[in-house]
Amino acid sequence: MDRFAIVVIFFAFSAFVFAQNPSSELATAAGIKITPTDLSENARSLYEKQKEVAASNRKRILEKKIAEMLLNAEGRSRGTTGEQVLADEFKRLKQPTDVEIKTIYDANRGAIGNRSLEEVRPQIVRFLMQEPEEKAENELLTRLKTKYRFSLGTDVNAAPRKPADVLFILDGKHYTVGEFENEERIALNDVEVHIYEELYAATEDALLMKLIDKEAVEKGTDPGAVIAAEITDKMREFSDAERTNLWYDLQRRLFAKYGAKILLPEPMPLVLEVSADDDPFLGPATAPVTVVMFNDFQCGACAAFGPVARKVAVEFGSKVRLVIRDFPLESIHENAFRAALAANAAARQGKYFEYGAILYGNQRSLDDASLLRYAGELKLDLERFKADIADPKNAEEIRKDIADGNKYGVSGTPTVYINGIKHHGLSEPKFRVAIERTLNRVK
Repeated sequence: MDRFAIVVIFFAFSAFVFAQNPSSELATAAGIKITPTDLSENARSLYEKQKEVAASNRKRILEKKIAEMLLNAEGRSRGTTGEQVLADEFKRLKQPTDVEIKTIYDANRGAIGNRSLEEVRPQIVRFLMQEPEEKAENELLTRLKTKYRFSLGTDVNAAPRKPADVLFILDGKHYTVGEFENEERIALNDVEVHIYEELYAATEDALLMKLIDKEAVEKGTDPGAVIAAEITDKMREFSDAERTNLWYDLQRRLFAKYGAKILLPEPMPLVLEVSADDDPFLGPATAPVTVVMFNDFQCGACAAFGPVARKVAVEFGSKVRLVIRDFPLESIHENAFRAALAANAAARQGKYFEYGAILYGNQRSLDDASLLRYAGELKLDLERFKADIADPKNAEEIRKDIADGNKYGVSGTPTVYINGIKHHGLSEPKFRVAIERTLNRVK
């Protein structure tokens, strides 16, 4: 199955991973040098073990690919899909009893809050089914490996690797390193970028703390007073978002004042041809920067980032177009698909973003009656709204978004692309900086 029909690119996965020298300079500013020893314990461990982390993830990605190919082979033999083969296997499993579900509910009342048992039943069932489903899948894959004469070849982390090296044989077909690195290049690049982003953020944090110390000396005070003046005393809303923005403002000012430079080598960005399709958008089609966000209206992270994306896009005016595409995670969010249908129905009456804001704010009430009530609050034509929800073309459009998202490597929400490059930082400051950097590149 051709999951990513884009341009063939081979990645030397180890190219990004730099030497783990404890004296390596990761950043500098006004005579200050940041080395791995200045990082937090977790970040220092990642720096020291990044090759192992990369290798482990590379192996995990290959195992997922093998499972996908085995299931697809069995699907073809049954005249169905690999996903359905696995679903049929899960149907044979014993479901949790009411007593087991209630036990989990009672044991987690502190985290669940005031939500009723019926509200959280689907999540509890998924939790209880994780272990038996994983066991059933592993047993099925073991049987399929025998049926389709599966055998391993070259170690996926062997060095040096050649595109023609055979990673495994399945039903007589040789699967090579070249095929793997092409078909899974998005997942492999994600690993590189995640390692880089973690180390970059930790390096920034370490440098900022040293610059706060330096600023305190210059002002004849202590670091706590600097932080109080720049963060605590300026807070008015006392929200996490406000605190994040104030910290970033301080960092930006001190980094500029002291000429900070982050020296970590950045992995080469993977640029995809991410289509805006004909989905709801803000900003002109001629904008030099296009942001495409794959969204799930029942996703808490989407509810947090969606308004941020809209706010920042509006700030940039004609320079940015923000496009929202659907990616409802139906396996974990039972109302997400219906919410997407409703939002698209609202879009046909010019109220997509207004309706979406209501959905974000009412994620625990996305049943059909509530969806209709929200349309009424916006004074939409309710008969037309109901007809548009039921329109098969509406569902087809959502399925197309999901298919495209799968092709681009979307696995969760929100997933954001800026001019075809996946954006990994979902805070308002990082999103704004990413857009600014993109604008500088396209000038």
